[in-house]
Amino acid sequence: MLIFKFVGLFAFFSGLIVFASNRKHLLLMLLSLEFVVVSIYFMMFIYLSFLGNEYFFSMVFLTFSVCEGVLGLSILVSLIRTHGNDYFQSFSLLW
Repeated sequence: MLIFKFVGLFAFFSGLIVFASNRKHLLLMLLSLEFVVVSIYFMMFIYLSFLGNEYFFSMVFLTFSVCEGVLGLSILVSLIRTHGNDYFQSFSLLW
């Protein structure tokens, strides 16, 4: 049980470190956010399995994380269509 907690925390913090480091591409940022969400899902699944096998909340969380991923990919597609690439430097909020 303890090793699963450490693996989940290590995955969570490694995803946050990749997200916090300065990346040029939006796709890398979205992948790191999805890795953080998957690590939270893993920790929640392990926690709920030891409480009594009630997995309804994990399915709701998984549904919302899929919706979040789809929204991120739609932003990525619209950014590529308007600017031609997924660099953060080419996208300005002031135009």
